[in-house]
Amino acid sequence: MIIILAKQRFVLDTTAFTDNQLRDKLGGGDLVKTVDFLIELIASSRIKLNMSCHMPPITYKEFSEYMARNECPDEVMVKADTWVVKKTPNRYDTKIPSQIFYEYVQDMRERMNKGMRISENAIWETAVESMVGMSRGDKKSQIEADVIGRAIADFRKHYRLALRKGTLDSAPDLDVLLLAKELDAGVVAADEGIKVWAERLGLRFLSAKSFPKMMKEYLKYYD
Repeated sequence: MIIILAKQRFVLDTTAFTDNQLRDKLGGGDLVKTVDFLIELIASSRIKLNMSCHMPPITYKEFSEYMARNECPDEVMVKADTWVVKKTPNRYDTKIPSQIFYEYVQDMRERMNKGMRISENAIWETAVESMVGMSRGDKKSQIEADVIGRAIADFRKHYRLALRKGTLDSAPDLDVLLLAKELDAGVVAADEGIKVWAERLGLRFLSAKSFPKMMKEYLKYYD
């Protein structure tokens, strides 16, 4: 049985390839095996099912650099370069509802206020713990290591969660959504921020771990 599908398009974020859960499931924890497997699926789906997978150039550059740092063989990247379509979104003509822009600004304001409160609490707690240590006669080097060093690590963790988790925090993320909006395409990612804003834009969203299952399900019915 042959299924003839209308052309389907998907825009991939870097996390569509690099998600840790996906890596464990498809490649036994091996990143290169996972990416190679996914590219093979993308190629088969393009030839047999008329499905195309896109990446904005800035996102593909991020993906390529990540793979280079993980010593990905050239032959795998040649496959990726062949089957992943690179396209810059039309940033001038793609229309985004003003309500979305309003919600994004409001979200960022709330996050900045939360980040400020986290900063204030970190300063107070560090100051108090440092004064207590000085009153005990602790040495400056000990206070720096035990109090200030730990406070900086905790602050970075909480500040990052407050400002970055669940929102768009990079140009590659934004380009993924703009291109998907332009092409009326689905979005594939393991990034919570992309998921939240893709759904607000009315875009179809697929998690990184569900995307290969969907492609395999379609291919199963192709003869």
